[in-house]
Amino acid sequence: MGIYYNNILKIIHNFNKMINNKISAIIKARRSIFPSQFNGQKIEQETILELIKNANTAPSHKLTQPWFFKVFSGSSKTSLAQELIKQNQLLQHTQKKDKLLLKFQNSSHIICICMQRDKTKSIPEWEEIAATAMAVQNIWLSCVDSNIGGYWSTPKGIEKLNKFLNLKKNERCLGFFYIGIYESIKERKIPRKNIEQETEWFD
Repeated sequence: MGIYYNNILKIIHNFNKMINNKISAIIKARRSIFPSQFNGQKIEQETILELIKNANTAPSHKLTQPWFFKVFSGSSKTSLAQELIKQNQLLQHTQKKDKLLLKFQNSSHIICICMQRDKTKSIPEWEEIAATAMAVQNIWLSCVDSNIGGYWSTPKGIEKLNKFLNLKKNERCLGFFYIGIYESIKERKIPRKNIEQETEWFD
């Protein structure tokens, strides 16, 4: 990822003096790194905490700050996986079950992405979901130019985990962020739509 990040930085160098080129490079270098690419090594807890602190700086309307996280590692990952399998009949098929367990095994930590709905419902729910997604994006961006990778996935039946996760009525889990250490990845050319053609300008 470091080489890829540096290449992007060179491309945008001096392109626009009003924008920090390093920040642009970090944003453009963000990639999904899948659990199958993790090597199973464990990340220090203080590093995970730093990622969560970065997530906590995301914007939110009226400062509702709806995001919160439940972090699983070690044997608790297995407990979470078993509960998910228990609640989801589709995962009880041997092949799918083994695939899920391998994802959990390869990951250093599983971060449950949770959202707390404003009790007064002072803003639309979609704004709080969007704010939580921006918090996750902060985690993702924080992994750029390191050997830490992440992937956000929302399995079917995740709402059935509410009791296991001890969530209240105004809380919900929006998915898992698999996070782990990887050694190397092949550079992928991800097709992005031509945003210049789809952007309308009004004077």
